[in-house]
Amino acid sequence: MSFKKNKSNRINKIIINHLREVKGSLFVGAVCMLGFTIAQILSPWPLKLIFDYILLDKPIPPGLSFAAEMFQGEKYFSVVVLSFSILFIALFRGGFSYLQVFITSRIGLQLVHTLRGKLFSHLQRLSLSFHDRTRSGELVAKITGDTSVLRDVFSETGFVLASHIMTFIGMFFVMFYLSWTLALVIVATFPLLAYMITFLYRRIKKTAKKQRKKEGKVVSRITETLAVIPLVQSFAREQYEQELFEIDSVETLEESIRVARMVAATSRAVEVISALGLFSAVLFGSLQVLKGVITPGDVLIFSAYIKNMYNPVKKIARLSAKVSKAMASAERISDLLETEPEIIDGSNAIKATQLKGEVFFKDISFGYSDGHEILSKVSFKVSSGENVALVGSSGAGKSTIAKLILRLYDVREGVVLIDGIDIKKYQRESLRRQIGIVLQDSILLGTTIRENISYGKPDATREEIEAAAQLAYAHDFISTLPDGYETTVGERGSTLSGGQRQRIGLARAIIKQPSILILDEPTSAVDAESAKLIHDAMDRFQKGKTSLVIVHQFSSIQHYDQIIVLKEGKVVGQGTHEELLNQQGYYEELYRHQKV
Repeated sequence: MSFKKNKSNRINKIIINHLREVKGSLFVGAVCMLGFTIAQILSPWPLKLIFDYILLDKPIPPGLSFAAEMFQGEKYFSVVVLSFSILFIALFRGGFSYLQVFITSRIGLQLVHTLRGKLFSHLQRLSLSFHDRTRSGELVAKITGDTSVLRDVFSETGFVLASHIMTFIGMFFVMFYLSWTLALVIVATFPLLAYMITFLYRRIKKTAKKQRKKEGKVVSRITETLAVIPLVQSFAREQYEQELFEIDSVETLEESIRVARMVAATSRAVEVISALGLFSAVLFGSLQVLKGVITPGDVLIFSAYIKNMYNPVKKIARLSAKVSKAMASAERISDLLETEPEIIDGSNAIKATQLKGEVFFKDISFGYSDGHEILSKVSFKVSSGENVALVGSSGAGKSTIAKLILRLYDVREGVVLIDGIDIKKYQRESLRRQIGIVLQDSILLGTTIRENISYGKPDATREEIEAAAQLAYAHDFISTLPDGYETTVGERGSTLSGGQRQRIGLARAIIKQPSILILDEPTSAVDAESAKLIHDAMDRFQKGKTSLVIVHQFSSIQHYDQIIVLKEGKVVGQGTHEELLNQQGYYEELYRHQKV
């Protein structure tokens, strides 16, 4: 399978490396292909021998002199032997075909397994900016649907296609040997056949590409709707989502029907051309038999070969639609594999270990891909072990600051320093391991509570997991669950309350023993009792550690060592609670509004 060079270097490399790893299986498959081809070419010959040299008593040609005794002996015995040879050839052909299909299918499945692994790994390395602008459902379609299309085509083509081509060539040479004039009559139909397949293949490829794109939209629609099904049902928008799905699905249906119509047209065209070839073989072959140029057995050989030659062509015509889809799928996968991460480690990146936790934002300007500037010339310093609050209205840039510290995005201007070193000089993964984060709505995996907590430290012991849970005031409620720490939570933690999710999220951050802790207002969406427990847990864990807390509620704001006030992407105030109130600026205004 060949793809556009400028788009397919990486996927071609994956396929070539995989084929090198399974070269032993490829060799066995090639032997099976050769055996199948030989059996296919030999399959009509017993009929020729029976008709020409037993039933019609034609003289035995020099090429069959080694079997002269069989033809000159008892005819009943000869007929039985040659009839059984038809069965033996069919058994050999079936055996070789089975092994060939099995081997190619296994290689195809292994290839898809490898390709999906590469895709999944690559997607995890791509920057958040890529995921921000790409629909998750479309990515799911590429990993599952597009790779499955490649698997199906690889299983049905490859050796199978090569075997058909070898059989076609072998039969052509045999026909040319038997009667070159009759062979030329058959060959006269090939240009028409080639034109028909090439013309329709181009149209099928174009339509199949559209079909795969629209199928991706359908998968994306389904994935995204199911991900927010509580929202859909809460707002009674089932009918609205159904209508949107129908629009995408109808477009996919129309393209699929168009492809099916073209495939059907191709198959029928091949059947008509095949009938024309058979007509020519029977008519001109019979005339040559009457003239004594060839034997009736030769006409049988030609008739059988024409059927066997055109059948693969019909299969190739049907496969052309699948190949076209595979080409479109390969281009989509190639586009994804060729997308480079925006956040990469430098050649001399250093490992971040045991950070002190000093954070310095120096003249930072940043905006997302839409071009809108979120932060403008932001500068502030957080000393090691300091407990800092970030306050400001929605959209002021508080969460963006947290993402920049984690280096989920790179700044456009300025520099972020941790312990006096530009974070771009740290290895990404080592830096992120030194930073714990608790989101406003902690996202949990649909697995056990133990695995959710140990997600922050995969090699954590049972004692470490329970200690982190106790520190986050989560141990008591976990112990009351039917299976304790082995209790499986629903997708995104849907079977737990908001406060329970937050405490598990806090335990997940605590178990890392991070040098820097970032909390995106972890108590804003929980009840008062849970909020108190979370605040107490934060106070216990934050001692001696650098922490940045995005604050929306000012009830306990006076306890922070430093407060950084943001407005429209700029720092408009910095200091303690009392200092900022005395300035009677934007902070005092925010505080007064909440106190009213």
